[in-house]
Amino acid sequence: MSDKATVAISADFLTAYAALPRQKQGKVTEFFNKFRNDPTHPGINFEKINEGIDKNICSVRIDDTYRGIVVREPESNVYILLWVDHHDEAYDWAKRKKCSINKLTGSVQIFDVKEVIEEQKAIDEPALFRDISDDVFARIGLPEEQLPMVKAIKTLEGLHSMKGAIPEEAFEGLEWLGNGFTVEEVLSTLYPETDHVDVKENDFAAALQTDASKKSFVIVDGEEELQAIMQEPLEKWRIFLHPTQRKVVGKKFSGPARVLGGAGTGKTVVAMHRAKMLAETLEPGKKILFTTYTKNLAEDIKDNLRKICIADEMKRIDIINLDAWVSNFLRRQGYEYQIVYDDEVDKAWKDALAITGGELSFVDGFYKDEWVKVVQAQEVYDKVSYCKAPRLGRGVRLDRKVRMQLWDVFDEYQNIMNERQQRDVETAMYECRKILESKNMTGQYDSVIVDEGQDLSPSAYRLLRALAGDEHENDIFIVGDSHQRIYRNKAVLSKCGINVRGRSSYLRINYRTTEEIRKFAFALLNGVSFDDLDEAYDNDKGCQSLTHGDKPEISEFATPEEELDFIVKKIKELEANGVEQKNICIVARTHRLLDNYVAGLQRAGIKSFEIKANKTDDRSFEGVRIATMHRVKGLEFDHVFAVAVNKKVLPFGTKADFEDDISLEEFRTGEKCLLYVALTRARKSAYVTCYGGLSELVK
Repeated sequence: MSDKATVAISADFLTAYAALPRQKQGKVTEFFNKFRNDPTHPGINFEKINEGIDKNICSVRIDDTYRGIVVREPESNVYILLWVDHHDEAYDWAKRKKCSINKLTGSVQIFDVKEVIEEQKAIDEPALFRDISDDVFARIGLPEEQLPMVKAIKTLEGLHSMKGAIPEEAFEGLEWLGNGFTVEEVLSTLYPETDHVDVKENDFAAALQTDASKKSFVIVDGEEELQAIMQEPLEKWRIFLHPTQRKVVGKKFSGPARVLGGAGTGKTVVAMHRAKMLAETLEPGKKILFTTYTKNLAEDIKDNLRKICIADEMKRIDIINLDAWVSNFLRRQGYEYQIVYDDEVDKAWKDALAITGGELSFVDGFYKDEWVKVVQAQEVYDKVSYCKAPRLGRGVRLDRKVRMQLWDVFDEYQNIMNERQQRDVETAMYECRKILESKNMTGQYDSVIVDEGQDLSPSAYRLLRALAGDEHENDIFIVGDSHQRIYRNKAVLSKCGINVRGRSSYLRINYRTTEEIRKFAFALLNGVSFDDLDEAYDNDKGCQSLTHGDKPEISEFATPEEELDFIVKKIKELEANGVEQKNICIVARTHRLLDNYVAGLQRAGIKSFEIKANKTDDRSFEGVRIATMHRVKGLEFDHVFAVAVNKKVLPFGTKADFEDDISLEEFRTGEKCLLYVALTRARKSAYVTCYGGLSELVK
């Protein structure tokens, strides 16, 4: 037996702790700190569980009315806090629990030993897992004691009702099998052979070190670590990673790597833990760049990285959106041009067309699209090169004469931008890279980590390649999902000097949304083809949520007043059920629409807090969150209302705005992706409301 006790806490313990009154939380933290220092102290009053199945599971006294539930394994000198609750509820939770080490996975498992549930017997249907062998049950980590219970399950609903009783790793496999995935698909995706480890019988100290155990248990060594965990008990992403996530985080890649996964699969979590892991071992003088497309996402990531990184690690990571990095670098280089966006860029195009576009009859947006998707994407910055450039995927065929006329518009656009000392961001990125190359300043970062990689342009990726230098170990790490591409950028990594072939991973477990929300949101994208950020396709096949709830509600109203009355009623119902206002979010397509909901909530006596482009969601402020569909990207809430999903609001544009059907369809796909992103911010429930007619994108 080890002289020093190992003290751990389970993810379930943190869930129970978070539900306690704040005063009781303080007592639990105080108790646990003493317990961690010496779990064998005579003042720790271990009591047996009446009618308890496992003699090593006992209770400890928090105060007169509250008890903690602990596994005490004297042979390994291991103590694990499992649960905390009022005296009677804690005992009731614990009495049928058992703690053991799974023989195949080597993981610590806490599970219920139950009789076959009678209502399952009464259902006149064949068993859900009738074709699954005992060997498969064992390989997915199901304890032998639970075989009779699981074999008696008749329906998916019956399986879902037992989620709290079955070890999480085993429940994952059962959920996938119950939804029709083959045994081979489940075992290869969730339980590869390399994950099975040998742990000696009853060696709980070794079992807690396995990746499978680290998904649900954490060993707490210091008081500072304990305080950090207890301060935000529901932010479990900081502590617990699924083995498939942990494997990606810790892997050494010989060059650029790509991680794909649908909304809610934990891509950003993986990227942040990856940054921490690299920062821990970074050589002196070297740095990591953690970047993304928008400023607000970069700020959100910075706030979250502070929760898992120590100060020295944070100093080694530059966390900034790429546009801002470019602007800062160019300013230091004496660059005289201002980077401009949207209205300023559109004004330059309008003026260029007024001067040179008389002989052409394309819609205004066509010129800018051609510039971005052909000229800038391929870096054909002169007339001869442009006239020879391929235009695959562009809906309008252009002969050489028309291309030459178009170049006159492009040339005038560049002249106007030069006169005004302005640059659009793509040109700025191109010129930034050229400066880096001409001054031998490439390779400024040892590693580059990219979040929301689907939103970056070819210019951005070529710049990132330069910032990382020549290809080397762990140089570029990209996470993304083309189903969430809500900006009109699209890049093929291999054409930007970033070769991820053989270094790709796919996250398939949705941790955020219920399966009902996931299916509803994903159905919006039916019939649309999505890329894998490179030259192949991503169909999101094999993704699954492990939580369940109601299907999203669609509610149509005649007037905006009726819609608002419905939303107010639902919010008050949620509040009556204990939901805090800050866990509810109202999402609309445009800023102008938001103003109506802010005023309406105020009249109803409901506080609101608008999440704006340049500020993070400050959780210290109460109020229902209000945001545009673009702004909620990267955030999550228990309950989401996608409002004003009207036929004249979404999609936010008409056929007349586009030159051809391909451009129109690209735009419509982007609008579908926006709604998909908005709905998949929801953890528990989602509502779609409209007035004056439902958007065609939902029908």
